[in-house]
Amino acid sequence: MRMARIAVLLDRQAAKRRHRYGINVFEAFVGEVLAHAGIAYEWIDGAEELTRSNPDLLIVALAEDDQASADAIWAYAERGGTVISYAGLRALASRMGCYEQWSIPVGYASWPGEERLRFLSATPWEQEEAGAYPAAGEGVIRKERPSGSTAGPALLRFTVGEGAIERWAVNIPQTIVLFQQGTGPVLQDGIPARDGTGAVDEGILKADDRCGMDWEWDRLRTETGAPYFAYPYADLWKERLIGHLLKCARAKGLTVPFLGYWPEGVPAVALISHDSDLNVDESAETTLDVLEECGIRSTWCMIEPGYSPSVYERVKQKGHELAFHYNALEAQQGKWDASEFGRQFDWLKKATGKAEVVSNKNHYTRFEGWGELFAWCEQNGIQADQTRGPSKKGNIGFLFGTCHPYFPIAWFDEANRLYDVLEISFLTQDLDHVHLSDSSVIVPFLEQVARVGGAAHFLFHQIHIHEQPRVTRALRKVVAEARSRGFQFWTSEQINAWERARRKVKVTAIGSDGKVTAEGIDHLNNIVVYIPLSEPDETDRTGAETEIRYGVPCRKVVLNPLRQAPASVTE
Repeated sequence: MRMARIAVLLDRQAAKRRHRYGINVFEAFVGEVLAHAGIAYEWIDGAEELTRSNPDLLIVALAEDDQASADAIWAYAERGGTVISYAGLRALASRMGCYEQWSIPVGYASWPGEERLRFLSATPWEQEEAGAYPAAGEGVIRKERPSGSTAGPALLRFTVGEGAIERWAVNIPQTIVLFQQGTGPVLQDGIPARDGTGAVDEGILKADDRCGMDWEWDRLRTETGAPYFAYPYADLWKERLIGHLLKCARAKGLTVPFLGYWPEGVPAVALISHDSDLNVDESAETTLDVLEECGIRSTWCMIEPGYSPSVYERVKQKGHELAFHYNALEAQQGKWDASEFGRQFDWLKKATGKAEVVSNKNHYTRFEGWGELFAWCEQNGIQADQTRGPSKKGNIGFLFGTCHPYFPIAWFDEANRLYDVLEISFLTQDLDHVHLSDSSVIVPFLEQVARVGGAAHFLFHQIHIHEQPRVTRALRKVVAEARSRGFQFWTSEQINAWERARRKVKVTAIGSDGKVTAEGIDHLNNIVVYIPLSEPDETDRTGAETEIRYGVPCRKVVLNPLRQAPASVTE
């Protein structure tokens, strides 16, 4: 079974030109999507390299809109290659009898019998004269709202010579970025919900002041009336992107191996984090007792001036993670400043006696600009951040469209590089708190996280666990409901270690006997590799049991198996 060779074309000169004029190239984020899935690929800097590289599948992230690039991509397809584009290829539109419509900033894509997906960038094509290249359409694009006017197919498929061109109307990588990181830099308050449940316009700049969700169309309510953002759109678009790629390879009789997100036996992960805020020692002791009763380890984000030294020692003895809680809230004499971030972080290391601290979460989800926070984390050796989450009762849930850890992308002034900081967003805080949402959201949150194989991150403040018994009961309910669904509880530090180690795994070969050869597996156990089957009857020949992943039947292989799923990376 031959593995497909995948290349991503990102024309470096075209990218530099856009950066020079203040234009982002978020299309480059497709590389992060593939890396998170464990799919091997190579970068191509210009279309002229296609003759040399000649991959089986070509993702065109960014190409020059000149004739030379268009001709090179067209010739590649005619030779039998498959071209995939996300709202690009303008230079080839007229050649295929198509007219490019005006770009649509917001809308929904839908397929028969499936739920709709909100998008944040689309440029549809309309085929006026099919000629020699009639298009096959898939899905429907609707403008602005789920019932909006249609603007053509979500995906157009063209046969070109011996190959194919597959063009999505939706700019999927950009849509994912704008969901996960917000629709732009945070410079002013966000737009509040009409029903009063999401007053984000309170005069404090926060992560949720730039959000790609719609208060009306993207929220549901539980049986108690609690509103929540119900759809992990960014993760669902990642599934669309990956599933389409696998099917394109399968159509050529090829396979694209990919990795499971978690170790064998771990369908999804749950994370409980705490913010020390008022720093009452008694609240820490109460929380430690509750966690011991529940049998879980959690992440403790510490804010200055912190707890007594004895509390830190007990936290460490019980196996919990000590993390940073940066305070930039002006009302508490904090400020958004690189040197102040570093000063507070130095305090934390001295107070806790830890030379290295892996994780951070900003107090009150304070956030400004686009990537400053991630740059400060890099500068101080912080590897994971948890700041991106809701601050209001009515915007809990999949506020940023994701429950997957990811490496965020920079703004154009840093050439849209990826920050070396793993973002692990959270879903909600302090359920059943007198002023916050109730615990009826726990089950729908866990069900959606399990559906996409993500990390269910719940925040509970120690002070509320100590003072409000209903909050404590909600924490116990999270643990019970998650465990009943097979979730394992990890700390932020464990998630970070696993994700970084997993990304070093590379499948290098699949033998005729089905044996998988991979690099980077020496210090990992229970690594799951999925091998999409290239033919419908291949299951019969291999005798292997299959699972449907991304809509494709796959053979499952576990590398370095243990009898029991590990609780962390190397256990």
